[in-house]
This record gives sequence, structure tokens and C-alpha cells, in this order.
Amino acid sequence: MTKEKADVKKVVLAYSGGLDTSIIIPWLKENYECEVIAFCANLGQTNDELVGLRDKALASGASKVYLEDLRLEFLTDYVFPTMQAGAVYERKYLLGTSMARPLIAKRQVAIAEVEDADAVAHGATGKGNDQVRFELTFQAINPKLKVIAPWREWDIRSREDAIEYAAAHNVPVAATRKSIYSRDENFWHISHEGGLLENPWNEPDEEMYQLTVSPEKAPDTPEYITIDFDAGIPVRVDGTAMGPISLMNALNETAARHGIGRIDLVENRLVGMKSHGVYETPGGTLLYAAHQSLEELTLDRETLHYKQLLALKYADLVYNGLWFTPLREAFDAFVQRTQQPVSGSVRLKLYKGNIIMAGRKSPYSLYREDYATFGEDDVYNQEDAVGFIKLFGLPLKVRALLNMERGGSVESEAPNYSKFKRD
Repeated sequence: MTKEKADVKKVVLAYSGGLDTSIIIPWLKENYECEVIAFCANLGQTNDELVGLRDKALASGASKVYLEDLRLEFLTDYVFPTMQAGAVYERKYLLGTSMARPLIAKRQVAIAEVEDADAVAHGATGKGNDQVRFELTFQAINPKLKVIAPWREWDIRSREDAIEYAAAHNVPVAATRKSIYSRDENFWHISHEGGLLENPWNEPDEEMYQLTVSPEKAPDTPEYITIDFDAGIPVRVDGTAMGPISLMNALNETAARHGIGRIDLVENRLVGMKSHGVYETPGGTLLYAAHQSLEELTLDRETLHYKQLLALKYADLVYNGLWFTPLREAFDAFVQRTQQPVSGSVRLKLYKGNIIMAGRKSPYSLYREDYATFGEDDVYNQEDAVGFIKLFGLPLKVRALLNMERGGSVESEAPNYSKFKRD
């Protein structure tokens, strides 16, 4: 045993009850001879994951178990701000796991301080992004805590090894050699990695999906849903006022029934390798579509275009574990200012995996039908466009004239019609 291991007296483990964290409890007791406190955050995962979790952790060797309901904080302080920013990682991923890790790690540090623990531990592998997300949060909040990452220390090298270790230590786990996917679930999504997905040529097995029905088995009749927003925050579904938790439950149920929210992505991990994952984000996909549609109606051109640029960087920050940074806080200040007019209603038509825009309205709409109409109007003088085009294109005109004075030619070559055969 190393001196560093001997110095650890008490550790708070981020515990999900899954394969990795289930075997970490006995492993920590064996290798560090320390007290282990398990902490599980309820972020909206299915009840099956939470039932019996406390007893399982205690039976595995934990001295105490914290099981805390963080669903409301997760939605209001992490999910909704990220959605309002329009953050999407690599054009598809709605950041369900990325947003959850900073919240879990923040609360983990708080428990460590209450319990006078000198270390924190997580079950993230040395190949993944979660190790960075956990540990950057630890550093940002309490860098004095020791960090234990068993996957970077132990001899276990695969999920098969982990299953064998669990069996040897009488730790019950749901993973099997046949169903060996690595999953993470919360109110926003569920992710699937590993197993069959390690070969990106393989089509995902339908039995893998946990939340959504296949589009082929979705109802043959479209369903309409209306989502109301107040300053960028969803507040009503089909006219019924709802709090964040009830609202997400309703949206998840509706979208999942129509096979909405499945994505298949080969993404670039922060640690340098590519990985293949499948995500189910039913309600979140509806919210992104509706919120974006309402912003199209209420934000001016320059704000909307600049916000699109910021969204890319915001997504990188969240994905890379940089939630607790001054830059992300500054981004939020900008985003919240843009959300003041983003109020109104969006109607969506759901049909076999598709979201079809069916209408949007807002008291702060910048769309003017009397300006945009192709019919007769009295508010827009089309002759004004002549001067606008001349001024807007002035740099192009000056450049072309200068080139012609020097004996050059214009950028585009004259078409060569000789290569076309005539009948």
C-alpha cells in the first residue's frame, strides 16, 4: 500500500448502482482501507435504478448512503440554461450527461465537507470525458480533496472483468455479457455506449432502446402539442401550467410515444479518441425545436446570428467539463439577456420520429406580415431596394472596376457553350 492510499481515511463516492460504481465500494475498502460513503443523485432516472439502491450500497460495504433528489436543480440550473443557449455538441448531442456531471460533483464535494471526508471518488474510465467533468468540478470548488479514479488504478480492464469482480464479491449488477451497454440516464436523456455499438457499421439493436418506440411502431396518426414559453423557459403544455418536473415528464412521454429523440453519433471525445454513442432525448428534442422556432420569431438578426456562434462555444464548455468557469457564467449573462422577449407559443406536429412545425406566435414577434407579404402593401417601397443593393455591393463594384482598369478580368469566367452538344 502506498503512502497516499494509507492517508485516505474517508471517501465520498459518486454512486449510481451500475456496474462500475457497484464494484468500486469493495475495491476502495480493500485497496485503501478507508470508510466509503455512497452518494447517489436522483436526476430523473427511472425508478428501477433507484429502488433498492441504498440497501445495495450498504450491503456492498458503504458506511452511509446519501440519496438526494436533485431533479429540480438539474432542470432549472443546468438543462434550461443550456437549452436557452442553443448548445448542441457536434450538431447532434444535446449534452445530457455533460450537464449532469458538474451538478453531481458539486453536491459530492458538499457532502465530503459535511462528512469531513478527505477524498472523493468516481467511476469514470481513463478513456472517457466524465473523468474530466468530475475532476474539473472538484478543482473548481475544493481542490484540497484527494481524487480517486479506480479505472486509472486497478487491474480491471474491461466490462467483462468488472462483471467477474462483481460476481466474486457477491455484488448484484444488471449488466450481463449479452447486454453489456454502458448507459447513463437522467430526466433529459439516456445514453448507450459499448457492446454492439463499438463497431459504427453495426445498426443499433432495437432492444437496446429504453425510452422511445421505433418510428415504425409509432402511431399512424399525427399528434399536435403546444408548448408555451416565458422568457425562454417552458411553462405550459397544451395550455396546462406545469412545473419543470411535471413538464419534462409530459414531454418525455409524448415524444417517446412517437419515436422522437433518437440520435446516432460518432463524436470526438475530449481525450482525443472518437466514440460511437446512441442517445435518446425525447422531451429535450421537442424543447430545442420549439425554443429555436420561437427565437426565430422574436430575436433580431444580429443577436440571433451571434447567439449561434456562442452556442458552439457554450456546447464545448459543457462537453469539456468547464461548467464552473467565468466564461460560462459570462455566456449565461448574455443568453439570459437575449431571452427576455422569447415568450409565446409553439405548436408542433409529431409523426413517426419527426417534428413538424405547425405554428408559432409571440406578443414580441418581430415578424410583420404587412412587411413580408408578396401581395400589395403600403409600408414597403420596393424602389428603396435599388439604393440598398448599390451601397451593400459597393466594395464588390470598386474591386471589379479596379481590376478592369488594370486590364484584368472579372472573377468568373465566361461559360464555354462549345462543350454542349446540340441536337
